[in-house]
Amino acid sequence: MNLTTFRIGFVPLLDMAPIAIAHEMGFAAAEGLALDLHRAPSWSSLRDMLLWGQVDAAQMLAPVPVAMALGLGGAVARLDILQVMSINGDVIGVAQILADKLRAHGHDFAFTDARGAADALANAVVGPLRIGVPFPFSTHVELITYWLRNTGLTFELCTIPPPRMADALAAGEIDAFCVGEPWGSVAVELGAGTLLLPSRAIWAVAPEKVLAARHDWVRDNSALTGQIMRAIWRAAKWLSVPGNRLIASEILARAEYVNASVEVLDRALRGEMIISPQGEIRQVPDMIRFYDGAASFPWRSQAAWFAAQMAARHGLDPDKSLRAAKEICRTDLYRQNLRMAGADLPGASEKLEGSLHHPTAVASERGQMILAPDAFFDGQVFDASGKSC
Repeated sequence: MNLTTFRIGFVPLLDMAPIAIAHEMGFAAAEGLALDLHRAPSWSSLRDMLLWGQVDAAQMLAPVPVAMALGLGGAVARLDILQVMSINGDVIGVAQILADKLRAHGHDFAFTDARGAADALANAVVGPLRIGVPFPFSTHVELITYWLRNTGLTFELCTIPPPRMADALAAGEIDAFCVGEPWGSVAVELGAGTLLLPSRAIWAVAPEKVLAARHDWVRDNSALTGQIMRAIWRAAKWLSVPGNRLIASEILARAEYVNASVEVLDRALRGEMIISPQGEIRQVPDMIRFYDGAASFPWRSQAAWFAAQMAARHGLDPDKSLRAAKEICRTDLYRQNLRMAGADLPGASEKLEGSLHHPTAVASERGQMILAPDAFFDGQVFDASGKSC
């Protein structure tokens, strides 16, 4: 078979797994693609590689295409969200000196109570808290600002590439971080900090990474778009099988991918998190999810939630912002290209975010779709139509 070279970019994180698996396990080749993988050192460099045509598509922070649709961050082109690559997978950690202070104030590091953790930080911290995040437009920023907005805590967000986060914490450049695995666990292994929360404790189904491509490239390459979407979707399905996790960890551990230990990657995939240098373990169901519960569907309401938060902070028109965010979620292409691959497709393209507190069956083409709980820690419900809930 003659394969078409497809250039795809990524940042070394656990959630780039669907790209590595599509390449290594033959899902891309089955679609007629030979993946040419480009490893970027930071999100700014990967975004620029995508915008300037150095790659055809990329793993991307979910809020980046939304921010660009709103005209933020010096947007020079429209990026389309083709599908979600991962749900959750981030951790919030604090420097060891701050962890000791939190324990002295009685915090139990239960790893489940977002409100309690926020209150504990507010009571323990004097002065501005320096929090490392991977990029100014990221799920990390949106979750941190939403989580801490009513605490009275003063904080400063510092942009640090994910592979550098643990070293920055150890060097005292930051007091805390929100970062994708395995780099939070690496900070624990270095003895530099303790993990405070998984991101899912703030929003149970926070979309973390998406498969993104330039709108004009998608328009001009409809066949290639379908091929890469199916390859990534089939890789995500493979990753959902528990028996495949160790194989995935061994692949991702390689220097050309994440370049982290197999053990740390495997623990994160299983949701068995060692949160402190003392070896405390916390079990986190759905620590990261690639496939189950319509995880890969590009819900317009999730992009709209990001847009609503950004619009409020940047003084943008909320209705216009929500419309712009929904437009870049290519639910039409998802339905067109993944129906033939066997994907069950939801009857709607948006939903009330935060309304599900238990697994819920919803209308779908095959009648087999069950959505996972999607609650926000504070019980809020977001209506993407712009109405108040």
